[in-house]
Amino acid sequence: MKPELIVARIEQQSPGVLERHSTAYDGMLTLETAPQRAWELLKFLRDDEMLNFHFLTTLCGIHYPEAKGRELCVMYQLHNWPKNVRVRVKTYLPIEDPHIATVTNLWATADWMERETYDFFGVVFDGHPNLKRILNVEDLDVFPMRKEYRLEDGTRTDKDDRFFGRTGNEGRRFD
Repeated sequence: MKPELIVARIEQQSPGVLERHSTAYDGMLTLETAPQRAWELLKFLRDDEMLNFHFLTTLCGIHYPEAKGRELCVMYQLHNWPKNVRVRVKTYLPIEDPHIATVTNLWATADWMERETYDFFGVVFDGHPNLKRILNVEDLDVFPMRKEYRLEDGTRTDKDDRFFGRTGNEGRRFD
């Protein structure tokens, strides 16, 4: 199934749901939609008899700190097994109010993936049956996969940067 046919089918059957689309170097189609229309697009991709994307392979968060108003992204990857076609759906959320509807009512496998995305990025999936941290401690007050936090402990004195591929600094740390 060609990407152009998928886009044409979506625009014909569900007009206005797509904001933009592109095809990656590997041929995978990427669809972008508004957060309030994401559930509608995903349901259409699953239920449409021609498209038939019944398998949710990936649901994850991505943080783009430089994109004001679109800092957080939720990415869904769907697969049509019989035709061996994959599609990626992205929607962008402001970091101040990262809310989006759950898709656990479309795919049961989304349950833990949404919990992990909440745990690491702080995206709130409205309507999720059990949205709580899955890997981090409950009282953690940060979302560790956001690019807002230092990767290294600035107080460490036990390491030499030369061992980490940082040459030319004669063992001094970057601050």
